[in-house]
Amino acid sequence: MFQNEIHEQLNAKDWKEANQQLIAKMLAEYMYEDMIKPDVLHSDGKKRTYELEVYSGKVYRFEAEQRLFDSYDVKKESIVQIDQGVEKDAESAIDLLVDLKEIIGMSAETTGHLIKEMNATLIADVHLMQKKDRTSEQLLSADYAELEGYMKGHPWITYNKGRIGFGYDEYLKFAPEHQQDVQLSWIAAHKKLASFQSVQDVSYKQLLEQELSEQERETFSEKVVKEGRDPDDYYFFPVHEWQWKNQLIQHFPEEIAKKEIIALGDGQDIYLPQQSIRTFVNKSSADKHHVKLPMSILNTLVYRGLPSERTLIAPKVTELIKGMYEQDDFLKKECRVILPGENASINVDHKHYSAVKDTPYQYLEMLGAIWRESIYTYLEEEEQAITLAALLHEDHNGMPYIQAMIEASGLEPEAWMKKFYQVVMDPLLHYLYQYGTVFSPHGQNTILVVKNNQPHRLAIKDFVDDVNVTDQPFPELADLSEEMKTVLRTEPPEGLTQFIFTGLFICHLRYLSHLLENHNLLTEKKFWQLLAESIHHYQERFPELEERFELFDFFKPEMTKLCLNRNRMVDYGYADGDDRPHASEFGRVSNALAAFKKQTKLTT
Repeated sequence: MFQNEIHEQLNAKDWKEANQQLIAKMLAEYMYEDMIKPDVLHSDGKKRTYELEVYSGKVYRFEAEQRLFDSYDVKKESIVQIDQGVEKDAESAIDLLVDLKEIIGMSAETTGHLIKEMNATLIADVHLMQKKDRTSEQLLSADYAELEGYMKGHPWITYNKGRIGFGYDEYLKFAPEHQQDVQLSWIAAHKKLASFQSVQDVSYKQLLEQELSEQERETFSEKVVKEGRDPDDYYFFPVHEWQWKNQLIQHFPEEIAKKEIIALGDGQDIYLPQQSIRTFVNKSSADKHHVKLPMSILNTLVYRGLPSERTLIAPKVTELIKGMYEQDDFLKKECRVILPGENASINVDHKHYSAVKDTPYQYLEMLGAIWRESIYTYLEEEEQAITLAALLHEDHNGMPYIQAMIEASGLEPEAWMKKFYQVVMDPLLHYLYQYGTVFSPHGQNTILVVKNNQPHRLAIKDFVDDVNVTDQPFPELADLSEEMKTVLRTEPPEGLTQFIFTGLFICHLRYLSHLLENHNLLTEKKFWQLLAESIHHYQERFPELEERFELFDFFKPEMTKLCLNRNRMVDYGYADGDDRPHASEFGRVSNALAAFKKQTKLTT
């Protein structure tokens, strides 16, 4: 069956198109990260013609527009390779990768593994190119969970759909772009292995009653009894089918043999995988929790497990973040920010891997679950939730989703973006300046709630992986336990500022500005000016926090440049270290917002 499937999907025309798109992205991002430095042959305003010599007699020539934040918009139709005087279209991203090995300084091991990741990415890109069932206009009415299936992956990382560990059959079954319904398998783990954590008003019994029907609970309990065990000695929780077959049986055979872990069968509810692959939205009941499960596949830098120390503390982080919200009228009554809490978690450590000092982190993240409140339970009449990532989507006709949304909103692009910035920036800035607390507001974790296709409210999710706090002695954090400080990680001022600067501005808004400029909706200068004005508006509203504005300064002429591709390709490679790899620091990036630092501020 899969032999026929692959021949239907992979054809020379689409393969070339996918490769040319990826080559343009590689050139743009590797230039941004200072891994390649092509020569400028000539320039015409923003547009320049570049030439990159990869070895004697072979060059890549292309056109690109220079953009703010030291960025480049490479025009894919302009890319050619000239080898020993013979010119032809550049149509192999893998050829380019191999050609760049020595220039970038990649090891043979890294290059080999990266070829595998890039081929997997290209296969997924071809599948996405052939997904033509809904236009951007039609996607405006798409449900939050369904819309995720149209996303094309991380806009910055060039190997963004590597998913090492999946076979092709598993890719078709579990990748979010295929939008296949899944039922989650359930297991029972003995309480001497597993720990349950929750917010104060949620008990294990309450959670189970909400997530499983009475019939399911009885059936699962009977299976434990049939094995000669007492259900009260176990915690029931879901696992992903792939994780059970490919990781848990192989890594926990002793516990399975001793009936300390018991397979219970599938739950009845239908779920849909989201962009992160390991998060699932319940389609059978919108009010039920979204479930986050470990999947030990390697994708976009890391294995997609659940770090045990953060799984254990997830409900406490929820109480911390929501506690700030509850006491703050600006967040609660004006912004009305939505904070889907990670209400409960179960964690199972592996006794042998945990006992080994510096064991590879992937083996410490294999078994557990997090239950996150459903975004649907927060939405009011006429409100619709979309991830920020959706704003970068272009359909098969080249129509941007954001353009369709702006046109449907009745607003001009500038007015729409002003509302967008107010909705997004006010809560993020307030948590940072008032509480010394920051999220990583990238495209997947940040949810825009629109009403009548206009930005209306902000929702922020995934606290457990992406909340960090200041190392400064803020009274607002005086009661924070040492455990919380250690697990959440404390950061110096620029480090904390980087979560918004790089996580939102560089990792998401940079691409949105390119999209709006390319479609003549808004110039990039106006785009960033509106962002600067939104920060000024907030600062004028809270002048008592002026010292903190200087501490977390978004208007410095330069910031440390954080790099994502360089991390894998040069610094970290495919090492199996004891800690998750973090973004590489390399050089400085010119901050486009600096131009607006002394600008006359608008009155509120």
